[in-house]
Amino acid sequence: MRTLGRWAVATLALALLAACVPQQTPSPSAPAPSPSATAAVPSGEVIDVSLVPNLEVDRPTSTDSNAQPAGFEDAPKGGLAGYTKQQLDWSTCGGKYECAEVLAPLDYANPDDQAITLALAKKAATKSPKLGTLFVNPGGPGGSGRNLVTYFASTGLEQYDIVGWDPRGTNASTPVKCFDDEETQAFTELDSSPDDPAETEALIVGTWQFAQSCREHSGALLDHISTVDTVRDLDLLRQLVGDEKLTFLGYSYGTQIGSYYADVFPQQVGRLVLDAAVDITDDDSVIQAMGFDLALGNFAAWCARQKCSLGSSKQAVLKTITDFFDELDATPLKVGDRPLTQTIAVSGVAAYLYGGIPAWRTLSNDLKSALAGDGTRLLKASDRLNDRNEDGTFGSLFYSFPAIGCADGYDKGVVEAEQRWVIDQQKAPIFGTYFGPGYTCPLWTARSTIQFKPTGSGAAPIVVVGATGDPATPYQSAVTMAKQLESGVLVTYAGEGHGTFGGKSTCVDRLVIDYLVNGTVPTDGVKCQ
Repeated sequence: MRTLGRWAVATLALALLAACVPQQTPSPSAPAPSPSATAAVPSGEVIDVSLVPNLEVDRPTSTDSNAQPAGFEDAPKGGLAGYTKQQLDWSTCGGKYECAEVLAPLDYANPDDQAITLALAKKAATKSPKLGTLFVNPGGPGGSGRNLVTYFASTGLEQYDIVGWDPRGTNASTPVKCFDDEETQAFTELDSSPDDPAETEALIVGTWQFAQSCREHSGALLDHISTVDTVRDLDLLRQLVGDEKLTFLGYSYGTQIGSYYADVFPQQVGRLVLDAAVDITDDDSVIQAMGFDLALGNFAAWCARQKCSLGSSKQAVLKTITDFFDELDATPLKVGDRPLTQTIAVSGVAAYLYGGIPAWRTLSNDLKSALAGDGTRLLKASDRLNDRNEDGTFGSLFYSFPAIGCADGYDKGVVEAEQRWVIDQQKAPIFGTYFGPGYTCPLWTARSTIQFKPTGSGAAPIVVVGATGDPATPYQSAVTMAKQLESGVLVTYAGEGHGTFGGKSTCVDRLVIDYLVNGTVPTDGVKCQ
């Protein structure tokens, strides 16, 4: 999953985080450790809910905004049939790729009312016989499938057209719009783990204002942006490319798309690979912050073995890092005209953990520089994770992540978010503390969709891949996803980083390619190095 934005850090316990494909350095596509942290923890006093309007009375709806996001178009005639009769008009883009746009209903229950735009990219098959289309998704929620096509590990899969699309609400498809860049920058600088009433109030008010701006600039789109809506879009795309069955590979949040698809359209499932599985159960005993705690602990042990300057033992390295975070809470480090705050530094460190061992040496060096007073590299890592460009503009994912996550999620309000934060800190003393309370979804302006547990009953075999050291989607989620999906088959990678297929493990790559090309289903429970 991709980024840990200011809002993302606040909602990590409630929403699925940022998916990214295997890589050695933090990437914006992606998307927000063991001994007790020393960061200040709230005394147990719950937030003052009088700071927030009565959500049941004052929560805005689509009728409160007449916003027309880019890509809103007139609906084709003929109801849903009008959409399935579209022709994909591919044109060359980016040299060896092709691009196209299609329309999808804003609301599948009322297809004649309003259409939105979906943008696609394709890397055409180069070998025969052609096997059809392999749809790919990098996660997020909100990562660009079009961009994924340009760097997807397609070696061995040349018999497929590789097609990625920007899901509704994201990037070149009809996008969610919220704050302007200046307001977004200010939002990222709020303290995500408040330890006094003033910081708590600032976080609540800032989050509320962010949610209001998304409603103001995105309107009805926010009410039709759930994963179920995206699954309906994916099946529409399957029909438009002419495939009888869906072949799909999704990373992180993309595994939610795939598992939901298997539940909604089980008879259309062909070959599905779900890599870096998210939690699709209703069991919250394992939270995302636990994955980041584990990964940071693994880094600390490695760093000590490498005789890095951060400490001579795992515990010493962790103490160096958490002490640094706590110093930033009181005194942010200046990087040019910007502050490296505690929240920004935490997201910067998290960014490197996505990359696994290849990124650890860079993380060690950049932490060393930050401790010496130069936080430039750590700030840039956070920017990449927050989808912030060098010119100060922010990408689509910063806004689509909460819009999709909160549409899918379920919350019991701001007070429960504060109480959950206390529990999270017990489960994950470091990142559970610094990620802070999940206020975003309780303050969001659209209600979540109906909750369900996908089982994919009747679907063909589904391959679920999990890495034991994954920071963003803890390995246990892959175990439970494979178990809950009736046709799920688990492939375990004993290693670090977020997302495995694509050059990290020759064993995993071989199993996935053999499955996608030849239909050979891996042995359930197989383990790879």
